[in-house]
Amino acid sequence: MKSLPVTLMLLPFYMLAQQPSPKPPVRVGVAGLVHTHVHWILGRAERGDIEIVGIAEPNRELAERYAKQHGFSMDLVYPDLESMLEATKPEAVTAFNTIYGHLEVVEACAPRGIHVMVEKPLAVNLEHARKMEALARKHKIMLLTNYETTWYGSNHRVKALVDGGALGPIRKMVIHDGHEGPIEIGCNPEFTDWLCDPKWNGGGAIIDFGCYGANLSTWLMKGERPTSVFAVTQQIKPHLYPKVDDEATIVLTYPEAQAIIQASWNWPYSRKDMEVYGKSGAAFALDATRLKVRLPERTSFEPQTATARTAPYDDPFALLAALVRKTIPYDEMSLSSLENNMIVVEILQAAVQSAETGERVYLPLD
Repeated sequence: MKSLPVTLMLLPFYMLAQQPSPKPPVRVGVAGLVHTHVHWILGRAERGDIEIVGIAEPNRELAERYAKQHGFSMDLVYPDLESMLEATKPEAVTAFNTIYGHLEVVEACAPRGIHVMVEKPLAVNLEHARKMEALARKHKIMLLTNYETTWYGSNHRVKALVDGGALGPIRKMVIHDGHEGPIEIGCNPEFTDWLCDPKWNGGGAIIDFGCYGANLSTWLMKGERPTSVFAVTQQIKPHLYPKVDDEATIVLTYPEAQAIIQASWNWPYSRKDMEVYGKSGAAFALDATRLKVRLPERTSFEPQTATARTAPYDDPFALLAALVRKTIPYDEMSLSSLENNMIVVEILQAAVQSAETGERVYLPLD
């Protein structure tokens, strides 16, 4: 049998050598465990795009409970953020502390060049948000905000219909978010202790669930700031939530459209859905995958199922990893962007002010 030339024999090895080496997982630190959305990042190790290198949490009992639940080593846990950052040198940090504490995370991470993703909303008030924005700009880090609804295929299908002109110009958005109440659905006390305190959360349902509507409406309106905000809040269950509202309705006025945000801890069931009405058609996102659409030529709604989002646009930490590795571009118009979420915080602060005074608040705020 005739032997192959040496060059042909070596070709497979040459081709293998020319293949780009897989990018290592992004080194991620976790700041706090008191926000129960932290289970999202603790329960996704199999994806391999990030590596949790450290967790900053002073509550040792809470950390041990989650370590047992998710199988991580307590060697990852540090008593404070500074010691975790110094010891582990993460490339990015995800904040699962109080909303008030988001500023502290950015103050520690930005000068070190560490990117930050916080749980919704971005900040407890506009003063904090502006400090965080200034630090992010100065030190050239990404400052992202995560919402569950960002990953809903139904919402992106509605946005595509809007952007494609299928519904005509937006005239009204009605966005419903919430559940029976954080205590009623069994949230742990480490979460509810700060969630139900206006210092640490900024308010009750108006912040906890009002932020979703502010985020989605700003996105649908392509980053346009509303001209005014009017809000009404109630304490329907003061025996459970004595310090904060548990019911809120926020009305955003645009030059040719309105958004009505219904944020509540009093729904009879959990919901995150929205209705978008254009000049000639409408689309309702019913949950993460289901929607119904009425186009101009139709006389009734057609049920549809949204396609699943593709990686890395299907998960907050996949997106964070891809942005850190620069395999996808940063999008200023995205739901996670700093640009969007600065407007969100401005809307929420105006809503709180409006609810307190009973008057419409005009934007931009000073």
